Amino acid sequence: MDTEARLTQRGHSSPGEGEEGPRCALSGPPARRLPWWSRLPRPTWGRAVVAGLVGAVGLLVFSNFVLQPFLIPSRSMEPTLEVGDRVLVNKLAYRFGDQPQRGDVVVFDGTGSFVRERPEGNPVGEALHGAAASLGLAEPADTHFVKRVVGVGGDDVVCCDAQGRIKVNGEPLAEPYLYPGDAPSKVPFRIVVPLGTLWVMGDHRSQSRDSRDHLGSPGGGMVPVDKVIGRADFIGWPLSRWGRSGGPGDTHG
Repeated sequence: MDTEARLTQRGHSSPGEGEEGPRCALSGPPARRLPWWSRLPRPTWGRAVVAGLVGAVGLLVFSNFVLQPFLIPSRSMEPTLEVGDRVLVNKLAYRFGDQPQRGDVVVFDGTGSFVRERPEGNPVGEALHGAAASLGLAEPADTHFVKRVVGVGGDDVVCCDAQGRIKVNGEPLAEPYLYPGDAPSKVPFRIVVPLGTLWVMGDHRSQSRDSRDHLGSPGGGMVPVDKVIGRADFIGWPLSRWGRSGGPGDTHG
């Protein structure tokens, strides 16, 4: 039997010289491509701490110069602002030449007008409290107030006319923002607001210590314009009260 010839004979399926044989198919499911984020370097604790510090510093800088949350601590501005509201104070509102207008709700430093100058306390504690307050996490300093501008420099403000309304420059004010049942003022007064200052009042007049309460103090209850921190434009929290905070508008009736 010619076995040598049988072994050297090629079949139709055998590759010839220079030819490649059939490739073997891979068994099992195809390899999955990993998502792009899995190829990013994993953050370490050190990187996380640095990123957190950078974010906190950026937020503090933003709140100190642009938009600062302000926690409402009292009822003096009800119903416009309620206790626990966090308003967003626009610090750029008066930064480029604009001046506070009648009807603006402003946050200001009352040192020297609403409260006396005080000796400095613990600088570390004050710095920590100031940082928390600037993020809306703590009550503001007891020298900071939020009120509505009723009179600006040069205005003649009188309380009250025969209908019980406050008049500015002879024109009665329409004050739809007043707390229901409150009179515009139970304290009679007539003042001319000096240039560069403001006459301010709370919307809840019976619960507000404002310019009326400091008529006999140095400055006569007037707030210097350069003590204004910013304009309270929006309520940022709680979400159920999100929106404008009853800001500027023509209050003349």
